Amino acid sequence: MIQVHRAAWVLPIAQAPIRDGWVALDDGRIVGVGSVSEIPPPFASAERRAPRTTDNRPVAVLPGLVNAHAHLELSWMRGLVPQCGSMPEWASGLISLRRHSVVDPLPAIESAIAEASATGTTLIGDVANTTVTHGPLARSGLSAVIFLELLGFRVDEPATAIQAGQAQLDALTESPTVRTTLVPHAPYSVSTPLLVALGAHSPDRPVSIHLGESAAEVEFLQTGGGPWCEVLDAVGASNPAWQAPRSGPVDYIERLGLLSSRLLAVHCVQLTDVELTQLARAGATIVTCPRSNEWTGAGVPPIARFYGCGARVAIGTDSLASAESLNMFDEMAAVRRLAPGVPAARILRSATLDGAAALGFDDLGTIAPGKRSALLSVRLPPGIDDVEEYLVRGVPASEVSWL
Repeated sequence: MIQVHRAAWVLPIAQAPIRDGWVALDDGRIVGVGSVSEIPPPFASAERRAPRTTDNRPVAVLPGLVNAHAHLELSWMRGLVPQCGSMPEWASGLISLRRHSVVDPLPAIESAIAEASATGTTLIGDVANTTVTHGPLARSGLSAVIFLELLGFRVDEPATAIQAGQAQLDALTESPTVRTTLVPHAPYSVSTPLLVALGAHSPDRPVSIHLGESAAEVEFLQTGGGPWCEVLDAVGASNPAWQAPRSGPVDYIERLGLLSSRLLAVHCVQLTDVELTQLARAGATIVTCPRSNEWTGAGVPPIARFYGCGARVAIGTDSLASAESLNMFDEMAAVRRLAPGVPAARILRSATLDGAAALGFDDLGTIAPGKRSALLSVRLPPGIDDVEEYLVRGVPASEVSWL
């Protein structure tokens, strides 16, 4: 049966917001959208039966949000890894906590997924070192890409590592909403042969990599030394045979075959304008996680330059070890704070359509006939004229519900 929902604002994302709009749903799909002033006859009778909000508050309807970069398996670390002045220092604290703790991560993972859903997330790019998040995600109703991350700076023969990683993925029960793939962690934690092999491993899936996140990464690739070298030495993972490429992060991965339209380049805090343009020309997606970048000491991401370079920009929260919440409205508010000149419509597109496209879920991210009916209703205060600007300034979970 067709259901028609009216709203003070409907935000299709791919077109301008519709004041006093409607959206029609049938069997889990969107079948119509438009203005109440021009509702077609087939939907008119259904619209007359549409439910009205009990408190008469205006609402905005928009697509479910896309968290393009999260680490759900680290959710048990919430509040346990202090804010630091540098990324290597923060990572050292995380590694130490992980090595000296015996924790069942499942309760925290399930709680984090519930939190993400309650604040409007419908799709997650989950970066993981194990497959522990697959079951909770498959049961949750959320869609996801699990990027099983391989690390190994001493790996000269990558076939064994990739075979072992793929075996973990192949052992999972297939899910219609959760996809999986193997990816590298970062240029400073993955050997050159393993980077090359992972870039070629799954040509039909997106590939994610932490790139240009910290000044220490840039130094390491240029000189082979610096704080990341010290971290690798401390954990017994350094490779004396490795030679620095003496290039920036983008040039390095381009030579290795990773730079393409499939790429999600995560963080990019330290990249130059030339490097950002390289990403844009390749059709890659920049994924920004500003709250995490500030917490870990990676730096303040140049968000205005991300948008200005012409690349597709998506948004992620990163993990609860480095962000206070998985609420994508909170993350959009951080983007707005750091980039006041970027149009609110662009930020909303990053948190919906562009994130969904980067993760390969073309049936999410917009309100259009044929798309999945994963839609949010956000209660608004009276008198909102610029609904896009209102939404990117932060919305609490109490104001968000699912249609």
